[in-house]
Amino acid sequence: MSGSAWAEAAFLGLLQGLTEFLPVSSSAHLRIVGPLLPSGGDPGAAFTAITQIGTEAAVLLYFRRELIAIARSWRRSLASFGVHSDADSRMGWLILVGTLPIAGLGLLFKDAIETSLRNLHITAAMLIAFALLLWAADRFGMQRRTLKDLGWRHGLLFGLAQALALIPGVSRSGGTITAGLLMGYTREAAARYSFLLAVPAVLASGFYQLWRNAEVGSPVAPGPTLLATVVAFGVGYGVIVAFMKYVSTRSYLPFVAYRIVLGLLVLALLSAGILQPL
Repeated sequence: MSGSAWAEAAFLGLLQGLTEFLPVSSSAHLRIVGPLLPSGGDPGAAFTAITQIGTEAAVLLYFRRELIAIARSWRRSLASFGVHSDADSRMGWLILVGTLPIAGLGLLFKDAIETSLRNLHITAAMLIAFALLLWAADRFGMQRRTLKDLGWRHGLLFGLAQALALIPGVSRSGGTITAGLLMGYTREAAARYSFLLAVPAVLASGFYQLWRNAEVGSPVAPGPTLLATVVAFGVGYGVIVAFMKYVSTRSYLPFVAYRIVLGLLVLALLSAGILQPL
């Protein structure tokens, strides 16, 4: 294994950790940057999904007390056939309901997700389109609701928004945060639920790719991929800490501007032939 492969893996892990929790689409960044590296080529959906295990491990660490309380209360609710019910068990059920859309659509469109939907023209369009949606949601959303107000209908809508992130350029956090703001949730509440909601979907996707690669022969190099995952974990944890502080007082306008600039840059690189759509 060449030293450059390890260096590229570490860089991609850094990129994954920096962008996973920001509303800028980590999968888009890996898709865009991969072909520009010396080795060239799309890192692939498998590499992206596996390295996301690292960033979700950061979520588990940061929200560990909250997640443990939710898991324990949800288990008691399940054992008592719903007799035991409180805010934590309800949140557990809402997270499961919100995970259904991405699980179903991920399986239904698995082939397209790994091939045609990684077209950089689509990625650029999604970066720009969802930047405008995020701006509108942040500018005009009521931002009054907290997670105490979250019900089944909104939980499912959050889940549908998360499912859109199967398309590189949408952004998992960006889609769910935008949906939350449009439904009147505060920036902090929308971001917090975005992180919690992502846990089962991202971990399931990552471990599925690990199992699949072990079964059919891995298209990703195990050592560098592990390094990228570890780097993504460390960087991702720092980003969560900073981002949760940021959203409590600041708007999403810088991320909106960044997404638009990045989308236009990708279109320009495609036009110049520096990047290829697939």
